[in-house]
Amino acid sequence: MVETNPIKRKPVPRGIAHTGPVILAYGFRPFFLGAGIWAVLAMGLWVGALALGLPIGQGYGGMAWHAHEMLFGYTSAALAGFLLTAIPNWTGRLPVSGVPLGVLFLVWLAGRLALTAPSSLGMGWAIALDIAFLPLLFSICLREVVAGKKWRDLKVLTGVLALACANGGFHALILINGDTGLASRLAVSAYVMLIGIIGGRVVPSFTRNWLAKRHVINLPAPYDRLDSITLLGSLPALATWVIWPGHLATSAVCTIAGLLHAARLRRWQGWQTSDERLVLVLHLAYAALPIGFFTVALVPFGLIDAASALHVFTVGAIGLMTLAIMSRATRGHTGLPLTALFLTATSYGFLIAGAILRPIALFWPDQYLTVVSASGLCWMMAFLLYLVEYAPALLTRRKARPE
Repeated sequence: MVETNPIKRKPVPRGIAHTGPVILAYGFRPFFLGAGIWAVLAMGLWVGALALGLPIGQGYGGMAWHAHEMLFGYTSAALAGFLLTAIPNWTGRLPVSGVPLGVLFLVWLAGRLALTAPSSLGMGWAIALDIAFLPLLFSICLREVVAGKKWRDLKVLTGVLALACANGGFHALILINGDTGLASRLAVSAYVMLIGIIGGRVVPSFTRNWLAKRHVINLPAPYDRLDSITLLGSLPALATWVIWPGHLATSAVCTIAGLLHAARLRRWQGWQTSDERLVLVLHLAYAALPIGFFTVALVPFGLIDAASALHVFTVGAIGLMTLAIMSRATRGHTGLPLTALFLTATSYGFLIAGAILRPIALFWPDQYLTVVSASGLCWMMAFLLYLVEYAPALLTRRKARPE
């Protein structure tokens, strides 16, 4: 029997009428703003430590603090902003806003402030404040996904749960003076899988929409068996890398994973998007996944060090993809035209430069700290430009997009 009057789900309004502060009207507003500010401040402190010997992290340790704040400080805020904005579109439910959103943001902010001076506050208290954020974010997202009965989106939340476990493990290793490398690799692996899952949706989708408006015949391939094989093939590769980063088996499985991601990316017609940087950057960010896997595969042969290989993932894939999504989502949800203007395109250029400089610093041992610092400055410039262009939009109500 054919249903003559199907019930249509109302689209979630992007402007959301809200009587309180506009910054708390939608999840992307406080978290993208906070992520951008912290990306600049945290990297600035790290560059200051490298170039000037500035003490950071107190008893937590400067290098550990830098790694933690990039993985669980900046990136967790960018992830929260994305999820709290995307999940309402997935479920059809209204977004988390107002006081609940404000409380969640304050929990994230408390973690940043606490870990800036953990010894002064007390290491246990500082860690407890930081640990609280990701489980709270997970529980809020889980409630929304379950209420909306979007069971297929639960796999996205497993990434958030893995990050919460990695964060707890990172802190535990700090307390026992252990090597935080395993927890860092677990966190990076969770982000890589999230980029594989979410990027596998948004990159071909945004590309298809942009190309279709220009009446291009060859569009991105729809999701099929290759996509599933790529995601499933990434799991053993990442698990092996987390546990045995220097083993030859890691090299083999990561090479296979890199080839799968490269084949997947090739089907998305990225070379046809060069006229629109807002779309092209998504392909460039995803390209850092296969490049990252190939770079990790070189580590067991001594061709590159583990830290440089990890930064291909962190700066190239995670950094560039989060910046790309932040700029795209900010434009889309604040009524700005969906095109990358000069500042946005320049921010992408700075971050790509930083992603290239960081791993190649290894090959200039006499200038290593200078090149690493230059990479950090490129990162800072990228997010400073994001703030210059988008902070006003994040702090004001949505404008009607010009036709």
